[in-house]
Amino acid sequence: MNIWKISIQNIKSKPLYTFLSIFVLTISIALLLGIKQLKNAFKNQIDHNLGKIDVVIGAKGSPLQLVLASVLHLDNPTGNISYSKAKKIAKNPMVKMAVPISYGDNYKGYRIVGTTHNFISLYKAELATGRYVKKSMEVVLGYTAAQQLQLYLGDTFLSTHGLVENSVEEHEDEFTVVGVLKPTQKVIDRLIITNLESIWDAHNGDEIHDEHEEHDHYNVHHDNEDKEITSLLINFKTPRALFTFPRRINKSTNMQAVLPKYQLEKLYEYTSIGFKTMSWIAYLILLMSCFIIFISLYKMVKERAFYLAILRTYGASNFQLIKMVMYETLSIAFSSFVLGLLLTKIGLPHMLYFMQPIYKQSLLIGLPVLEILQIALLIFATVILSVLLAIRPIITMNISTILSHEK
Repeated sequence: MNIWKISIQNIKSKPLYTFLSIFVLTISIALLLGIKQLKNAFKNQIDHNLGKIDVVIGAKGSPLQLVLASVLHLDNPTGNISYSKAKKIAKNPMVKMAVPISYGDNYKGYRIVGTTHNFISLYKAELATGRYVKKSMEVVLGYTAAQQLQLYLGDTFLSTHGLVENSVEEHEDEFTVVGVLKPTQKVIDRLIITNLESIWDAHNGDEIHDEHEEHDHYNVHHDNEDKEITSLLINFKTPRALFTFPRRINKSTNMQAVLPKYQLEKLYEYTSIGFKTMSWIAYLILLMSCFIIFISLYKMVKERAFYLAILRTYGASNFQLIKMVMYETLSIAFSSFVLGLLLTKIGLPHMLYFMQPIYKQSLLIGLPVLEILQIALLIFATVILSVLLAIRPIITMNISTILSHEK
């Protein structure tokens, strides 16, 4: 007696039950895997995008906003700071590396960041093609920016004012692509990198073209005497500087010094509450799905009592009947898990596609195999428990009573 073949025939004989069981379990598995993957992706973005940045110095305002704007490049900056004052801070003996950044323009939604060569080294990025920026109005593209914008070495483009894509406030000076970086899976992948002079020249050029009166020309030249940047990214020689340096900046200057790691960890703690809540809801839906399978399985065993009794008369043991029910349920569970995994891998990227115009980079990373195995073990353990509870009618079955009853 081939128990496996009988199990397959039983599955085929109840197409609606099989479909509903697989559908409900697949959705709950996909939901749980999706939430886990989003949580891991968010944590990965926070951990990897810090690079070597110990402190961010910028204009007074929200510390988190300053970090999101200067480190993750997701928010608007809190304002500008004096470049001359920033250079004085950079000369502090505790500072190993100070990287100024300045932005306020974009090209098709991708931010153009004016900075120095050290910015690329913060993220350990390397050139894939071309060279680094040598003069004003040259740019190096992050990998994602180059791919999405379809820009290549020697191409030129006009930037637009602001951090949101628009075609109204275009600058008149063209940028030229001189290099493209290798992929890093970090924030630098979605940036357009140039030098500080490019940002200043683009804005000063617009002011000169727009204004013709003498007093306005005087204001432009006056601004050039003390140029401004968005923020200063600091890397210290020793971790001890973290305890004294930021406090000194916050007390003695009109700027603020923020610890990005602390701010992003706070952000992760806040968002983790939401992820945990969604995870518990997903686990609850999963348990409900398994409970539905248990009810359907128990009902099916009761309805098949006569059929199972006939199999017993043909020599099948209780253990073989239990194996038959186990095979059926595990086949449904395995199919659901595979479909749930596929739905997560295919559906989640498509869902996040609508977020990419805002974030400009894929957030997702693959779930660790260990986490997938843990979820798989949980599902199959729950399913086996459901089977063990549902097979009670088989164990307590009285063959003669059942057969005489059916007659």
